[in-house]
Amino acid sequence: MIILGVDPGFDKMGCAVLSKTNNKDELVYSTCIITNRKDAHEKRLLFIGEKLKKIISKYKPEIIAVEKIFFTTNQKTALKVAEARGIVLYLAALRHAPVVEFTPLEIKMAITGYGKADKEQVKKMVKAILKTEKIPEIDDEIDAIAVALTCPPRGGQLHLSTR
Repeated sequence: MIILGVDPGFDKMGCAVLSKTNNKDELVYSTCIITNRKDAHEKRLLFIGEKLKKIISKYKPEIIAVEKIFFTTNQKTALKVAEARGIVLYLAALRHAPVVEFTPLEIKMAITGYGKADKEQVKKMVKAILKTEKIPEIDDEIDAIAVALTCPPRGGQLHLSTR
């Protein structure tokens, strides 16, 4: 199974392609799509869409796993991230790829066993699960890998969105 994990963002969007075979997880590709802050809002969204479309076209994911957004403070930032997340959902629908969504708590529980794990704990467990010392340094990219690793939930059933 090929899974595209996405950590949605407007400034930075983490993306990771994971291959799952016989309970073995292999990181095929990961990147962080970084938009230019000097560009107009719509141009930044277009940039995200074009980069993500190329990734989807090249790796042909069977499932797209996306982190649900959770903001408590800055509504302006939340709206921009929601717009970028909308691009992910749109491209998934174009590909006819099912979407699964996970909260940050669900991802941390699946990866570390502790819902309030910090970034370092998640990074350490991503390395352990993938059985590698070499993983990206950018948090958004590591988060995308964690999202992909969460899908399908370890020991659980896969519940697909009916979009």
